Amino acid sequence: MRIVLQRVLTASVAIENQTRAAIGPGLLLLVGVGPDDSQKDLDYAVRKIINMRIFSDAEGKMNLSLQDIKGSILSVSQFTLFADTKKGNRPAFTKAAPPDMAEAFYQRFNTELAQFVPVETGVFGADMQVSLVNDGPVTIILDTKNK
Repeated sequence: MRIVLQRVLTASVAIENQTRAAIGPGLLLLVGVGPDDSQKDLDYAVRKIINMRIFSDAEGKMNLSLQDIKGSILSVSQFTLFADTKKGNRPAFTKAAPPDMAEAFYQRFNTELAQFVPVETGVFGADMQVSLVNDGPVTIILDTKNK
């Protein structure tokens, strides 16, 4: 899995000019699924995202987790995180999981995250417009194959 985590004050996703989901303080996740991702990758990602101390405490230090601040997640599927840009000018996406596998994995990922914090989602495979107010900015790339 490849996940871009963005600490946000607010984030929303719209489809055809209709807001599908919105959150206040928390994390916007752009989630890419690879063809060889397993339950171990999912468990690792959930554990890291829930416990990562990237929110500011009273002294302004990044010392609090998403659970500590009672934050939310907006999760958006993003197969383009597996873009291969080595040849030519048009990215290839053959390193992303096939859509059926990726959608089931993405849904399971969101269900497991929702056991810990509120989770809103985009729509898998839809053309979405994502808006956010990045807090910090704090943006982190999590790749479950680079543990």
